[in-house]
Amino acid sequence: MQQLSPLDAQFLNVETATTVGHVGSLILLDPSTAPGGELTLDRIREVLEPRLHLAPLLRQRLVNVPLGLGGPYWADDPDFDIEFHLRELGLPRPGGDSELSEQVARIHARPLDRTRPLWEMYLIHNLEGGKQALYSKVHHAAIDGVSGAEILATIMDVTVEPRVEDQPEEIWDPDALPDPLSLVRRGVTSMAAQPLEALRTLPKALPHLADLPGASLVPGIETISNLADSLVQLAGAPGRSGPRRTISTPHTPLNGRITAHRRFAYGSLPLDSIKQVKNAYAMTVNDVVMALCTSALRRWLLDHDGLPETPIVVAVPVSVRSDDDQGETGNHISVMVAEMPTHLADAEARLAAVQLAMIEAKEHFEAVPATILQDLTAVIPTALSGLAARAVFTMMQGGGYPFNLFISNVPGPQVPLYIGGASVLGVYPMSAVTDFTGALNITLFSYNGSLDFGLIACRELVPDVWNLIDYLRDALDELVKLSET
Repeated sequence: MQQLSPLDAQFLNVETATTVGHVGSLILLDPSTAPGGELTLDRIREVLEPRLHLAPLLRQRLVNVPLGLGGPYWADDPDFDIEFHLRELGLPRPGGDSELSEQVARIHARPLDRTRPLWEMYLIHNLEGGKQALYSKVHHAAIDGVSGAEILATIMDVTVEPRVEDQPEEIWDPDALPDPLSLVRRGVTSMAAQPLEALRTLPKALPHLADLPGASLVPGIETISNLADSLVQLAGAPGRSGPRRTISTPHTPLNGRITAHRRFAYGSLPLDSIKQVKNAYAMTVNDVVMALCTSALRRWLLDHDGLPETPIVVAVPVSVRSDDDQGETGNHISVMVAEMPTHLADAEARLAAVQLAMIEAKEHFEAVPATILQDLTAVIPTALSGLAARAVFTMMQGGGYPFNLFISNVPGPQVPLYIGGASVLGVYPMSAVTDFTGALNITLFSYNGSLDFGLIACRELVPDVWNLIDYLRDALDELVKLSET
């Protein structure tokens, strides 16, 4: 058994009647290259089942410690049944983008069954043009963007013919789930180590507490953070330097009470065109992506009479996975916050402002310990961690929002991939939305010369999410023209 990290456990705690804690992906497929010209569920099982040992969490389920006396564990599921996790369905014809996105949005809105391994996979038939799709979801408590891409790779191949994996010498033979008494013993032992963990992590983390996104919305945080900084420096250790960064998050139609219903939209942009803009303006690919999102969001906010006079605030997840963490599941992430100039009408001025905003965001991010989220969640008493998370979110929402939405960029392979012989046409990520993080999440995955965008949103607050895909394409056309002048 392996205990979840405190940060991983928080992704379980945020789930409510309107919020799910899993992430997913929609993979479009051309089955003409597969045997018989069609991908079947049996074929997917034949590919995936011999590779389950490459992703152990696919056969592991949650085990909770009684009375909250310790964080939950991953344990091999003695009742694992792959047929429960592999499913298929057919769309009503004509099976276009709208029918597909509506179906996967409905599936994505449903929580995973916590009595089983926390993943599901759906093969979807009847897409127009003879295509098929594969939708999968995995709980965020088990993966972040990088480890999620690695797990997805277990079912993908770089050739039409699936590779043959060497099998482990020992046959997978899971033990029975631990009894409650042994779990209590484990939990008490892990709780006993918490004071030592606090002594190790708090001195470097507390001085930066007020630098976290949205911390200024919690009463007393800056006072605690400044006091901790003074004590650290009195003890002879280096404290933080420079003034604290202050960001004011404007209210937008993206920020409000979400419902349990979702909308999803997806689309691709050519990476070559984005690199053309990048080279013309000496930017990074991610800077151009942020500029495209800023332009698209400006148009959407204008559509809804909700464009603020100041920049919107965007949270950008950043991997802090070290070399020692490679190959591990779970979350090794932090968050960078940037102001995006949606208030600027001129496209070239917005592009320049985005570049400066990203430089400022990176400088601030690098001044804060990379592991601060892990360090702070590690010292919250286990029995109170869920209550603490919800209490902090409630306090923040009482005074506003820490940011308007999440935008995440996950790197992917730049070579063609196959699943069971079917060609992968695109990989469109699906993340999560919450009351705390905004009603829209934009995530993109780079694959084989394209940037594949997946936009998940609250159905009631962002009913027209497909418009944003069109706006992203228009924004790229606009920047390409500017780069050619």
